[in-house]
Amino acid sequence: MAKLTPFLFLFFFVLLSQTFTTVYTIGVNYGTLGNDLPPPSQVAAFLKSKTTIDRVKIFDTNPDMLRAFANSGIFVTVTVGNGDIPALSKLPAASNWVAANIAPFHPQTRINRIVVGNEIMATADRNLIGRLVPAMRSLHTALRNAGINDVQVTTPHSLGILSSSDPPSTGRFRRGYDRVVFAPMLQFLRETKSPFMVNPYPYFGYSPRDNNYALFKRNRGKHDRATGKTYFNMFDAQLDAVYTAMKKLGYGDVDIVVGETGWPSVGDPNQPYVNLANAISFNWNLVRHVGSGVGTPLMPGKKFETFIFSLFNENLKPGPTVERNWGLFRPDLTPVYDVGIMRGGKSGGGKGPVVPAPVPAAGKQWCVPGPNASDDALQSNINYVCSLGTVDCKPIQAGGACFNPNTVRAHASYAMNAYYQTSGRHVFNCDFSHTGLLTSADPSHDTCRYVS
Repeated sequence: MAKLTPFLFLFFFVLLSQTFTTVYTIGVNYGTLGNDLPPPSQVAAFLKSKTTIDRVKIFDTNPDMLRAFANSGIFVTVTVGNGDIPALSKLPAASNWVAANIAPFHPQTRINRIVVGNEIMATADRNLIGRLVPAMRSLHTALRNAGINDVQVTTPHSLGILSSSDPPSTGRFRRGYDRVVFAPMLQFLRETKSPFMVNPYPYFGYSPRDNNYALFKRNRGKHDRATGKTYFNMFDAQLDAVYTAMKKLGYGDVDIVVGETGWPSVGDPNQPYVNLANAISFNWNLVRHVGSGVGTPLMPGKKFETFIFSLFNENLKPGPTVERNWGLFRPDLTPVYDVGIMRGGKSGGGKGPVVPAPVPAAGKQWCVPGPNASDDALQSNINYVCSLGTVDCKPIQAGGACFNPNTVRAHASYAMNAYYQTSGRHVFNCDFSHTGLLTSADPSHDTCRYVS
């Protein structure tokens, strides 16, 4: 039988304990640095009626945006400007801020979280860093004093808060900040049942040798000897490094929310890894992975609330080309590419999504191992597909409809095809590092039925 890592045994246990209907907790970062963007009211109506996105994070408290999301049912996270933090560390200023920016809109607009500043630790501004936790506490008190009890207060962090992260078992907050800043911050989050927000970007950890590892593609995985866990994607490794750092301070029980992550679709000539195919690979698999319930090796069974960066391509963002091409949608509300968040699988109209052409429905095709694929490579394919949480691998386990013949090639055939069929039926979804190929011959046999 195809071998399973200890992590995969846990994965199958999770699958047995839940239905295969996935509930995604996917949000978007709604930036507005563009002169061609639709009005907020149109955006809110579009997200509610055309997509499965049920939460947005905005980078201010723009009243027009807050009014636009009133009665939409969409959760809204708002942001305190970095420069406002010192004043808000005092309760009177925090009370005035809540009265001006939250109370007039809540609860008609479902403001459920305030993030205080943006990656403050990365600023190295000692005044802001020293006032950050006091400002969080003051805002929480101000909310309670105003009778608002369902709005969380937190702050987002880049992975620069860690002094070590690879392998994940070495995860540790930067010395000097661990006990002085992060311990009291995590204590506040525990007390208020609010999450620790991080912005993990495999994009920023990219190297050519880790291409597949960064993009949720098939790879041999990376083994962490200290924990015995094997990682098949960089995203999980980054989250587990943060979790390890939190646990070392005694706060492993505090939830983690992903405030930002994503992959740009267009870059400059010196960035060959920035392209449409890689953006599709990362974000498509991200959406399914975080909502699958498989969790990470150190946090099994968890679904992570995740905000993709970003909603739109923003044409006024300064810097290189890549800065203006993180969006899932164009200003006319058509998808830049498909990540499976459109209701009914339909695009928003207009030009439609720009994606590699899927195999025509008229000619059914299945993904199977190539004749020269080795058992080691096919075992890696099984490990990869079944670790994502988006494919039901129970049929190739003992007693399953596709367990026999009990060979690595047969089990890989089922897993590879299931991944290809559920990932959009794009040709590149059957590549598996050149070990897969498409066939028009149905590989189903006996009681084993292959998805088509």
